Amino acid sequence: MSRRRSLAVAALALGLATGCLAARESAPGASTGWPNYGGRDVSQYSPLTDITPANVGQLELAWQHRSGDFSDGSGDWGLTSFQVTPLVDDDTLYYCTPFGRVFALNAETGAERWQFDPQVQNRRSGVYPAVCRGVALWQASDPEEAAGSCGKRILYGTRDAELIALDATTGLPCAAFGNNGRVSLREDISGGEPLVYYPTSPPWVQNDVAVIGALVPDNERKDVPSGVVRAFDVRSGELAWAWEPVPEDYRERHRDSLGNARYHMGSPNVWAPIAGDPAQGLVYVPTGNPAPDLFAGERDGIDTYGSSVVALDDRSGELRWYFQTVHHDVWDYDVASQPTLFQIPDVGAGRAGLAQATKMGHVFLLDRETGAPLYPVEERPVPGNGVPGETLSPTQPFPTHPPPLHLPERLGPEHMDGFVWLDKLACRRELAKYRNEGMFTPPSLEGSVLYPSTTGGINWGGISIDPERGLLIVNQMHLASVVQLIPRAEYDALNPEPGYPLEHYEMAGSPYGVRRFPLMSPLGAPCNPRPWGSLTAVDLRTGETVWTRSLGNTRGQAPWPFWFDAGSPNAGGPLTTASGLVFIAATTDSRFRAFASATGELLWEHALPYTGNATPLSYRTRPQGRQFVVLAAGGHGWSEAGDALLAFSLPAPTDGSSPP
Repeated sequence: MSRRRSLAVAALALGLATGCLAARESAPGASTGWPNYGGRDVSQYSPLTDITPANVGQLELAWQHRSGDFSDGSGDWGLTSFQVTPLVDDDTLYYCTPFGRVFALNAETGAERWQFDPQVQNRRSGVYPAVCRGVALWQASDPEEAAGSCGKRILYGTRDAELIALDATTGLPCAAFGNNGRVSLREDISGGEPLVYYPTSPPWVQNDVAVIGALVPDNERKDVPSGVVRAFDVRSGELAWAWEPVPEDYRERHRDSLGNARYHMGSPNVWAPIAGDPAQGLVYVPTGNPAPDLFAGERDGIDTYGSSVVALDDRSGELRWYFQTVHHDVWDYDVASQPTLFQIPDVGAGRAGLAQATKMGHVFLLDRETGAPLYPVEERPVPGNGVPGETLSPTQPFPTHPPPLHLPERLGPEHMDGFVWLDKLACRRELAKYRNEGMFTPPSLEGSVLYPSTTGGINWGGISIDPERGLLIVNQMHLASVVQLIPRAEYDALNPEPGYPLEHYEMAGSPYGVRRFPLMSPLGAPCNPRPWGSLTAVDLRTGETVWTRSLGNTRGQAPWPFWFDAGSPNAGGPLTTASGLVFIAATTDSRFRAFASATGELLWEHALPYTGNATPLSYRTRPQGRQFVVLAAGGHGWSEAGDALLAFSLPAPTDGSSPP
């Protein structure tokens, strides 16, 4: 695949706890692992301080690991994207590959300890690249059980829709778990054939259960598999509980339509990373849209829990609370990122909080025990008059602390951009063709401007919260697209071919198909204003933006001489550290960067072999050992596929002392 694709087309290629008080700076020389997706406190934050703004310029590559598990889509496997954030426990690092293999490495040296190959059969990608964002770790609380076989386990899902449990020490399947270490996730899932139903994010392990959802395809048809969230006993693999995101009144009205099926088809799914708080006994699941995503006239209430963050009891799966970020979503603004946990004095009166980032650039700060907003959320009027048969919500929720971060909220001719002035004129003419009433303009027959596009804003990389400074760090894309609904008979007569940048989706079973494409200039630049990718710091105490800057440049996506520090499409999230650093890759220009969290100043960057579309982590495995920062770099739909797990550290001391 060519690396020189337009920035707007590149963006379309996207598609993606412990409940402690605010983390404190680690004791000098202490070891600190990375036990969960999102980190120990589910905030994408490291309490380590060895690497500082003063010495980060000395960072060097300490080791790398290559699995060989990547594909450009031309062979047996479909296209891959290396999006994993590994886990670290004691001195072992665990990660999965897009092919579903799991590796255990010496976290100090990168040397392999074991590997496991599930022999995945579902190898073609469909419309999505093959990904595995991570694994989960469980350890028995009883010391005797913990010391035995499978007393510590790695659990993860595969593209064959299996949940697998491995002995964390040997890599061998845990024989007592399901069928020799495997549980089929397709059981009781109607329509769960290959390429249609499988997990891409790690399960969340809490209270001795593994909680997991699954991906279903967007916009292809109405009768996609259920979005049920299930919890499996980590020892036996038996189903512990299931929560189907369908309200009781809908269930009652449609009881006869179930037949022999256990779960309703087409309900909101949970594909993004899950979080949890053992102290509250809650698991937090971010939900997507019911099918089809872009027309809601026939949902009849099945979207009650759609585009929401939902709190479930970790023992029973019962609904405790939910907060909906988009009402009656017809924009594919599903909740794509892991709920982020925090507890900071002077933020929400110091209550245990949950920050939910969204594709719209809205970040909602909630009480994680009750789901109540910590600061006012306003229901504001939004555009109406959808297509025939559509039903729309007259209002949408807008946060006030912080206020919306994706700006401007409505594109006008004065905002049009491009590489040269002729580009800008062309973009103004293009903008004038479509319905354009700001965020939440509904899809229309003539075409509606969607800004931000369905890729965000903020996507699955999520946000990082530095509890010491009270800072929220977020990267965003700033790209507009056009969504056009096409009446069924007209769409069926088109018989369009799938592809980019002009996307077509059948939305079978609904009155419409859909056409979607980026709003871009003749030279391939986004028409919306720069930056096209940004990094922002928000003071959670005041809700105000401390700084914002462009993230990435156009090199590698635009031809010379159009190489600008204008920001670029980005996928992957940030990591903050107690020493005052922000680490992030994510961009199309194949760079890994470190910024000062206080000012946004660029302090270090490293050229990567492939784009780094994963969220980094940091750890130290032994007292007086080195602090490592690790990133998976393996490309995405917008760049060359590859595989490189890269570990960075300060130079190793030659006298055996701790690093500077």
